[in-house]
Amino acid sequence: MPTFVAGLPLHVLVVHAVVVLVPLALLAAVTVAVWPAARRRYGWAVVGLASLAAVSIPIATSSGEGLRSRLAATPLIAEHAELGDQLLAVFVPMVAAVTAVVAIEHFRGRRRANTEAGTRTVPVTTARWARPVATLLALITIAFAAGSAVQVVRIGDSGARAAWSGTHYVAAHDEEDD
Repeated sequence: MPTFVAGLPLHVLVVHAVVVLVPLALLAAVTVAVWPAARRRYGWAVVGLASLAAVSIPIATSSGEGLRSRLAATPLIAEHAELGDQLLAVFVPMVAAVTAVVAIEHFRGRRRANTEAGTRTVPVTTARWARPVATLLALITIAFAAGSAVQVVRIGDSGARAAWSGTHYVAAHDEEDD
């Protein structure tokens, strides 16, 4: 994997995918977890978005390791790398839980459609367990989404501190102010 693209570190570019896709996926996942109408209409799109966000995470961490190897080792960079490595551990379970919630809704919807159309030939027993399992999975989705959101903020904060510590901002001023 290249370390630089057009003179910019690849990590600086790729990390924006994580910063945009992960929070968007978290909001969408919580929405479909708690709102059945949204789940029926947008559930599989949310699963796709969350999966795309999950794929962006290892790309960002890999490009970050490439950048890290070119920088002087500092505790701030080490902290940022460690936090970044932990994001998949909380995000992937959220993706799995929201996928299961959407899948249960999909199969419940198919069962309802078959029953209404009079084509049900084999009894389907999903009705008894589907609602409590979907509720439990929705709670798991919310818990892991909250954990992922906190982790993204921690990673972003540590990355900003690693990049900007020791950098002094000098505000532009008009020459008339002198």
